[in-house]
Amino acid sequence: MQNWMDAIVKPAAAPGLELRKVPVPEPGPGEVLIRVHKTAICGTDVHIYDWNEWSAQHVKPPMVIGHEYVGEIAELGAGVTGLRLGQRVSGEGHITCGHCRNCHNGNIQWCKNTSSVGVDRDGAFAEYVCIPQSNVILIDENLPEDVVSFFDAVGNATHTALMFDLVGEDVLITGAGPIGVIAVGICKYAGARRVVITDVNEYRLDLARKMGADAAVNIAKEDIHEVMHKQGLTEGFDVGLEMSGNGGAFAQMVGVMRNGGKISLLGLGNGPITVDMNDIIGKGLTLQGIYGRKMDNWHKMSYMVQGGLDLTPVITHRFHYTDFEQGFAAMHSGRSGKVVLNWM
Repeated sequence: MQNWMDAIVKPAAAPGLELRKVPVPEPGPGEVLIRVHKTAICGTDVHIYDWNEWSAQHVKPPMVIGHEYVGEIAELGAGVTGLRLGQRVSGEGHITCGHCRNCHNGNIQWCKNTSSVGVDRDGAFAEYVCIPQSNVILIDENLPEDVVSFFDAVGNATHTALMFDLVGEDVLITGAGPIGVIAVGICKYAGARRVVITDVNEYRLDLARKMGADAAVNIAKEDIHEVMHKQGLTEGFDVGLEMSGNGGAFAQMVGVMRNGGKISLLGLGNGPITVDMNDIIGKGLTLQGIYGRKMDNWHKMSYMVQGGLDLTPVITHRFHYTDFEQGFAAMHSGRSGKVVLNWM
């Protein structure tokens, strides 16, 4: 007999989402069925809701969306070993091929054959989600589920922030979306001297202050050079984390880096941006593109939270999944951090 569950579905190639009854997935060989406890709304989910150009190119409705979640193991497929029913888990959302060059050398974040949960295959905005055993992440029982629900996003911030040494360094973050705000806390936890974040959204800049930013700068109203002077920067920023995908923000970042500085690039733009190669070359800057998470980021973010990194200020809204429209409205308002949906 077919079992059914509630799920938030992208029903058609148009704006909007729908709460529907869909079949509970059945785990095949090597797969794990997870009973979802909590999920969090990502910017990607908002793009799918809005049905922007990126979504139209990648998502094939109808399908269940969502990829940030925490839950427990409900069923094990044939051949799964080392796991048991009831264990608290999350999941790496990028399902990789296991046989390309990057998979073989451990850099699965660069797998050219990646399939993404909630984008290329049914996702976690549902009572159950099914993923391969290799993507299951065990979660310690002492970690708060509200925070673990958005560990996927924390992993993006961890990957970006910890790409370069931060101890005693001055860091500029461009873009105070939830991942940029999370990165503020990670940079301070990891030993940065000064962390400055820029944006034009006062609500999110205030969240960044709560996460420990030494300066949260409304770039439409304040001069970044004056802020640098007040913070004691004499040669420029040592490390840059570009989280906005905004060409103007990136250009400004390049302009205020010290010679020999290093930049991690996470923010995706709406299209090509103009880059001053002469400035990059003349300053000897290192640029590193960041995509997804390294598997070790899951361990590092867990240990940072256990070691005292408080990510709870990033959570601004909580809703039951049946009120998901309110959650997306909060995200659309620009006055939210992470929005958590309860599935229990």
